Amino acid sequence: MGGCRLTITPDDRDRPLTGFTVGVTAARRAEEFAALLERRGAAVLHAPAIRIIPLVDDEELRHATESVVADPPDIVVATTGIGFRGWIEAADGWGLADDLIDKLAGTRLLARGPKVTGAIRAAGLHEQWSPPSESSSELISELLDEGVDGLRVGVQLHGATTDWEPLPDLCEVLREAGATIIPIPVYRWVPPDDPTPMTAMIDAIVGGGLDAVTFTSAPAVASMLGHADKLGVLDGLLHALRVAVPAMCVGNVTAGPLHALDVPTLQPNRFRLGALARLVADELPRRAQRLRVRGHQLSVHAAGAVLDGRALTLSASGLALLKALNAVPGQVVSRQRLLEQLPGGGTDTHAVEMAVTRLRGSLGDPKMIQTVVKRGYRLAVDLEHDDEDDGDHAAH
Repeated sequence: MGGCRLTITPDDRDRPLTGFTVGVTAARRAEEFAALLERRGAAVLHAPAIRIIPLVDDEELRHATESVVADPPDIVVATTGIGFRGWIEAADGWGLADDLIDKLAGTRLLARGPKVTGAIRAAGLHEQWSPPSESSSELISELLDEGVDGLRVGVQLHGATTDWEPLPDLCEVLREAGATIIPIPVYRWVPPDDPTPMTAMIDAIVGGGLDAVTFTSAPAVASMLGHADKLGVLDGLLHALRVAVPAMCVGNVTAGPLHALDVPTLQPNRFRLGALARLVADELPRRAQRLRVRGHQLSVHAAGAVLDGRALTLSASGLALLKALNAVPGQVVSRQRLLEQLPGGGTDTHAVEMAVTRLRGSLGDPKMIQTVVKRGYRLAVDLEHDDEDDGDHAAH
């Protein structure tokens, strides 16, 4: 899945994400994750925030591997599944895989989480310990509690570190505790070759064009924060993530850079793409405002709207007007205010009248938007109802 794309699946009232637009920043397994969201009715905006570069031919990795084989560390910490698998595959290419696995079998092998645990076991090895929360902090605490002074510790590095990735510095902490560190640089991440899709994603977040944005790695978060800073919109991005566009992360490690900047996140109970997709599908409908307008159920989202369970086809002008009216349900919004909301603005309120006419046509019930003479327009919100066909009940 390359670049930035926006796709909308066919209308289906049984799919909970119908009408919602979700940002996906994943580089790996992006197609799979997008499909999980689209099957639930979402529109997906994809912009890979990082590019992972395996170092299978890197001399630094080969030197580290030969060092581990020649003089095995007392402890080896494996941090990512893809990294550990890549290490074994690279060693195999150099004819060192059997020796490496044999030496690792004699060390105290720690795994940061379930994905790397699976990779370790697939290599015929067994981890000695793994934190239940997939937390680097817990891993550090475990090592410090058991003591590392005077020990040699191999640490599989998990990519570049930037000012925007304030994760616990495992290597530095262990060095300060008296350990000798053997770094194992299995892969690194870099920003994407083409930053245009990520720029568009940031613009969508800041401009309120997304209902949620998802992250599956801390480097992806760090990359987006760094790019926003270069664009001069970091403050706007952080504000949007704090108050308008929920950041949904696959786990606590992924959320670390955001938490360090006081950005709240939502995370599933299990560190899996399927669990993250279910979280999005549960959370966004729960947060959505639903209005009764002339007996219809209307829900307006970041980049679309749903009427009686059906996604509406709206122009940019129609969506802008509907969002403005929905922001103050039942209250009058002046023509001038609505004019200011139209894409491109304008000076003639006649443009508002034409846009309202087209919006009424898209809604199918013109009376959902009421004209208030000499004042503007309002949504005809039902204040109270017991039956859609009974308009005799007054509001209490």
